[in-house]
Amino acid sequence: MWATDNLFSCYSPSVVGYRYFAVLWGCAVTITGTVGNLMTILAFAFDARLRIHFNVLIVNLAVADLLYCTILQPISVDSYLHLRWRSGELWCRVFGLLLLLSNSVSIITLCLVAVSRYLLVAKRAVFDRVFSDQGLTLLLISAWALGLASCGPFWSFYKFVPQVCTCSFHRTEGQPYTTILLFIYFFVSLGCVGTFYLLIYKHVQIASLALLRYRLSRRSSRKKPASSVQQTDESGVESGMANTSCCEMSSQADLAQNKGEVTPKKSPQSTQSSATALNSSAANKPPPDIVPAPSSPPASTTAASSSNLTASGPQKEIKHVTRMCLMVFLCFMLCFVPFMLLNVADGQNRAPQVLHMFCANLTWLNSCINPVLYAVMNRQFRQAYHLLITRAAAHFTCLWTQ
Repeated sequence: MWATDNLFSCYSPSVVGYRYFAVLWGCAVTITGTVGNLMTILAFAFDARLRIHFNVLIVNLAVADLLYCTILQPISVDSYLHLRWRSGELWCRVFGLLLLLSNSVSIITLCLVAVSRYLLVAKRAVFDRVFSDQGLTLLLISAWALGLASCGPFWSFYKFVPQVCTCSFHRTEGQPYTTILLFIYFFVSLGCVGTFYLLIYKHVQIASLALLRYRLSRRSSRKKPASSVQQTDESGVESGMANTSCCEMSSQADLAQNKGEVTPKKSPQSTQSSATALNSSAANKPPPDIVPAPSSPPASTTAASSSNLTASGPQKEIKHVTRMCLMVFLCFMLCFVPFMLLNVADGQNRAPQVLHMFCANLTWLNSCINPVLYAVMNRQFRQAYHLLITRAAAHFTCLWTQ
């Protein structure tokens, strides 16, 4: 009995005081992560504006984080509070399996998010084929199946790890499979995610520069004399439209995804109104053989202006959503990189146990920080959260008054 208790004990005089900080940290992660990820799932379910294909990946990430915060995190808090594992050997293995499954699905989902953002910005046709209803369902099932298939062979290696006071896979007994799997997940996968975000950044920068050149050409064309407006205006519009075609295509595609199909119905009307106004003003001036007919340039100018306005709004939306996804990825990296580097550098467990525990506790933060990022960086999620909180408060107020 004593040997069994010693096998599941992480007691050390150096961590007696630290455990209280870990317990408070773990309780905060449990409450924040459970409430935040549950609100993300409910917001997607009840807010029609959020029910788009891309947000399905956000919900899948929330489900993986909710699994950890609601089920696994309280058990970790209990083990830190008593400095020993109290749930038995079988649950220790189940805990280790679920822990690695949650992290694996999170990494796979982050990869899918990065790929989807790149395809949406650069190759919309491919995005429509890959992330259709059936394709997205297949991707989500494959993410969980791949995570379970990669974590299943660890079953005999899930043991209590005293350095971090929790159950996980044994680093040395599972060699070389453990090293290969961790290399694929934490270096290859996350490296690919960083590469896709770099490609997105370059594509958005090229589109932004093209749009800026077009605006500058439009401003310079307005300053030309009246006799040269027609020729300069036409060339400027044609070059501007050619340069901003990729920007407008990606922007209009993103607008169609978030706000439904948008058709420029007002452009012909505005074109006709501007042309009519100019023709009426021309009728009051000298004969048409002296003043050139202005009908063609204003039409092209109005069309270009409407395209310019259509492109600028969705372009900002693309940047905002991509920036939010990038922040989710960077927070994941900041939470897990110290723990991974410490495990690689300290293979003989010579580092202080407090340092191992602190790096392990830092990974807890990843499961509860994503809803905070959504609320801060995404207006639609922020409004959906506010609506859910308002409804819940009103419901509890009614129950309390009754």
